[in-house]
Amino acid sequence: MTKVSCGRVVSNNNMLRSLPKLSFLFFRTGNSHFLAIANRPRLISSGRTIKRVASEVKIRVASRFPVRSMSASTSPFPSAAQVAAEDAGQQIKLLMSTNDDHGGVIVEMDEAMDSTSFVSILRASILHWKQQGKKGVWIKLPIHLVNLVEPLVKEGFWYHHAEPKYIMLVYWIPEGANTIPPNATHRVGVGAFVMNEKREVLVVQEKSGLFRGTGVWKLPTGVVDQGEDICAAAVREVKEETGIDSEFMEVLAFRQSHNSFFEKSDLFFICMLRPLSFDIQMQEGEIEAAQWMPFEEYSAQPFVEKHELMKYINDICMARTDGEYSGFTPVPTKSHFQKHQSYLYLNAGALKRPNSL
Repeated sequence: MTKVSCGRVVSNNNMLRSLPKLSFLFFRTGNSHFLAIANRPRLISSGRTIKRVASEVKIRVASRFPVRSMSASTSPFPSAAQVAAEDAGQQIKLLMSTNDDHGGVIVEMDEAMDSTSFVSILRASILHWKQQGKKGVWIKLPIHLVNLVEPLVKEGFWYHHAEPKYIMLVYWIPEGANTIPPNATHRVGVGAFVMNEKREVLVVQEKSGLFRGTGVWKLPTGVVDQGEDICAAAVREVKEETGIDSEFMEVLAFRQSHNSFFEKSDLFFICMLRPLSFDIQMQEGEIEAAQWMPFEEYSAQPFVEKHELMKYINDICMARTDGEYSGFTPVPTKSHFQKHQSYLYLNAGALKRPNSL
């Protein structure tokens, strides 16, 4: 065993060699701390070389663990020696975390701290999660903790996504392939086909966007908000742009395109709505003009006739109006995997037919 005499340290090389390769042994004799590295039969005084005290920072604590021994890692995070407490029995604070559904952890930061203290606690937490076999680490930083973004990036984290009030950074612990899912890949849009009893379709001219100043009459369109259903978004967009109240009927068709918005893909749903009011009160901020236009006049526009996509949409809309086509109606459903009600869009007419299943 190891002896301490007159400030000299004598080690038992056989004992050290018996330790697992590249493992660390911490112990204390008197007022000194020592680190023994297996297969390297010497002891180093922590008072001069490896002493590093974990800062006392007021943060929420998920758990504590005494630093005794840890395996070496190829991770950019330091060895256990660099996060060892001043006293071998002292415990290190960890970041509060919750488990996700895929073997990782989620950390939601809230309280302010300086970057130096944060990095010390982060490194200890990473070592702890690694010992637990965790995989991905998600750290959610609110906007008032922007000072911690740079130290996180320097420790190997990368951006996953950002919202107006926070940024999410991630880190992959194992040496194997990273399986953290990417950020949202699609934006969802709606176009509203609204026709009255005179076979007039509700159309608008926009003040901005691709059709600005072109004189093209188009269907009311817009982007689905976060947490909003497609059927609700179509009704809302019609109301906002034209002041017309409407009832959602069906999804007639949808289109997928790519690299359309900040390199994201786009899903665009053509929806049929039934008007409940007819007096147009257009949105002055975004809409140049709005009117009820005979469908034949709308479909005869040069822009519509030149584009195959627009011709398909018009054919579908007219076929539905004439009862020769059936779209997908929203059916409210509940699922074991979701807490809230959602909609399943299906061809209700075909489902009711005999032997349709």
